[in-house]
Amino acid sequence: MSPTPSSTPAPRAAHGWEPWRDGAQEWLSSSLPSWLFIAKTLAAALLSLWIAMRLELPQPRTAMTTVFIVMQPYSGAVIAKSFYRIAGTVIGSLVSLLVVGLFAHEPTILLAATIVWIAICTAGATRNRNFRSYAFVLAGYTAALVAVPTIANPDSIFQAAVTRVNEVSLGVIVSTVISALVFPQFAGDALPRAVRSRFTGFVEFVAATLAGRIDRAGIEDTNVRIVGDVISLEATRSVAVFEHPEIRLRSPILMRMNHDFMAVSTRLHALHQLFNRLRDGQEAGSSLVREYFEPYLREIAPLLSPETAPVLKPADARASVERLMSFRASLPQRLRATRVQLTAAGLAANQSTGLLLDFDTASELLLRFVDELYAYTDSYAALAKPTASQTQQAARPYVPKTGLLSSAVSGLRAVVVLSTVGLFWFATAWPGGELMMILAGTAVALAATTANPVRVATGLLFGAVLALPAGAICVFLLYPLIDGFPLLCVVLAPFLVGALALTTHPRWGGVGTGFLIFFCFSAGPDNVIHYDPIGFFNNMLGIIFANGIATAAFALILPPTSGWWLAHIVRDLRRQVVMACSSDRAGLPERLEGGTRDLMQQASMLATERLHAPQVALSWMFLVLEIGHAVLELRDEIASMGIVTPIPASAGERGGWQQALRATRLDIEQLFRKPTVEQRMNTLRTTSHAIAVMQATIERVSAGVAPFNEAHIASMNRIASYLHFIRSALLDPVSPLPGGASFCATAPTGVPNVA
Repeated sequence: MSPTPSSTPAPRAAHGWEPWRDGAQEWLSSSLPSWLFIAKTLAAALLSLWIAMRLELPQPRTAMTTVFIVMQPYSGAVIAKSFYRIAGTVIGSLVSLLVVGLFAHEPTILLAATIVWIAICTAGATRNRNFRSYAFVLAGYTAALVAVPTIANPDSIFQAAVTRVNEVSLGVIVSTVISALVFPQFAGDALPRAVRSRFTGFVEFVAATLAGRIDRAGIEDTNVRIVGDVISLEATRSVAVFEHPEIRLRSPILMRMNHDFMAVSTRLHALHQLFNRLRDGQEAGSSLVREYFEPYLREIAPLLSPETAPVLKPADARASVERLMSFRASLPQRLRATRVQLTAAGLAANQSTGLLLDFDTASELLLRFVDELYAYTDSYAALAKPTASQTQQAARPYVPKTGLLSSAVSGLRAVVVLSTVGLFWFATAWPGGELMMILAGTAVALAATTANPVRVATGLLFGAVLALPAGAICVFLLYPLIDGFPLLCVVLAPFLVGALALTTHPRWGGVGTGFLIFFCFSAGPDNVIHYDPIGFFNNMLGIIFANGIATAAFALILPPTSGWWLAHIVRDLRRQVVMACSSDRAGLPERLEGGTRDLMQQASMLATERLHAPQVALSWMFLVLEIGHAVLELRDEIASMGIVTPIPASAGERGGWQQALRATRLDIEQLFRKPTVEQRMNTLRTTSHAIAVMQATIERVSAGVAPFNEAHIASMNRIASYLHFIRSALLDPVSPLPGGASFCATAPTGVPNVA
């Protein structure tokens, strides 16, 4: 019986307040944190200004400016930045004392020495990361702030240095107290969520990759995100250690976990690349190798996170660690049994050529991948242990990479900008020349450490332009009408809130920062306000001119968004393989992984100007990590055999396997120093020869001709596998090496391979 119309429930009418509730919830989740940050920053700035005035410090505006520069959303970031700001301020003040003490009666030399110091600090800021970079920035322009105003009166240098330290310290203390006590936000609270999300996401990525459910574009996009995750987690960790002692105790395991994450993602990509080459290979036995090997790959994902007990928290990962340990223990014996079966199948199908070398290479990569996966999972599970047990964990630090040439270019720009501004000051006797020099150094140092310095410098310039009328309105129209600090706060608040709102948006952050800095210098109130229209406009025009010169320098002198910069990043990427071939072995894995991914991140920052930059750098990153790790493993195997590899008289002297390996390393190093089609072909021939020599040596050793034991034979088999993987990478048709896909058509036959 169908219901009557009266019995049908009427649709529930929406209450009028529900849209308002939904809108309020959306605002609370998206906009409230930004406005809370703006309110805290404004309160800290005005409080520091009031205290500085009560203490009758010479320039209360400096304390207020310090707040705008130091304040961050997270309390740990404020503490970290404050620590490095004070360190940079003290160092810069000491240098200014030294410079003025040495050249007090030579203004030109004093100014030149200050310019050189700022250039050195700017180069150091470019080379370092996070808040260490900020310490270099402060050390540079603090010297200018203290030394330049005392050129005409060097006797006041000590008082100027002490005053500067006091004013900065006041701003730092107020910022730290407000950030820590007023609705504090901690980076350490976000860290567990980020670590958990990364682990679960990587488990899904492993399952999709090994099952072949993800294409090349998807793998590239995921690896770009992996690079960002690595750098983001390191930045968050470096901030969180300032917030709580528990985070400091967990810091070694977090650093180790970050390194393990990089290592396992590299192994996963290498394993996937090998099977891509097997799938695309022309050798008859490639499909047979895949058939016998792929069942092992399908076993891995359930070990990490079975459907019945998915791994969500670090405590859940302990069972995964035990499953991986059991799998790893049984894997060598199972692979040996499969190798015997594959040999018989290959002989029966008349496809034995190259089968074992392909299978051995895949087996070695799988063993390495499982080792790295176990290490990463174990590091993740270790986060669930008490912090006392984590203090014994050995840290594996993330090692960033910025080339010396990049740092030198940043220093050169600083010299050009400051010299130009200084010459203009001396030639015109500009009344605001001192402030012009100081803020030119500030603009150069602040922009040089950002991902897109041209955009930041342009933003600072527009901020200075906007600060001119805003400062004039405050100083000449509003200040004469007010009396008392409360009214001063009412006058300043609209200007400061508007600029702070701009700083919360990535696109307009430079404009907001520039406005805050230059507004404080132009209209920041002192204890006694001087109404000097001519001096005001001279100072502001000088500031705009200095920022214009800085912007032009970043846009014209080897700008980071130019093709030169991408070529420089690619060259630094190639040098990572050179480092793996010839540098001291200590710490090489960390330098290879961290430096390569850091360079990749620098290239990804160019995406807005050069859309192909991330793809170019990503292809080189994959190749560098594949070849670099293979070289490191070759070196480890040779060292483990306890045999000193003799250095031949020339690369062509290949009388034995030791000389052949040495020649291969030399050719790989030369290829990545200066890649050419000819050198790629030479390296391919050398690698093929080394494989042949190694296989012949293994046969002689196995026959008892040479005095080697079973461990040596196993090491030599692994060496042959690494060489085979290098050779397949050299023959990859999508390799960024010169020659492209057509190179494979002219490659020497040599030893059968998977490519």
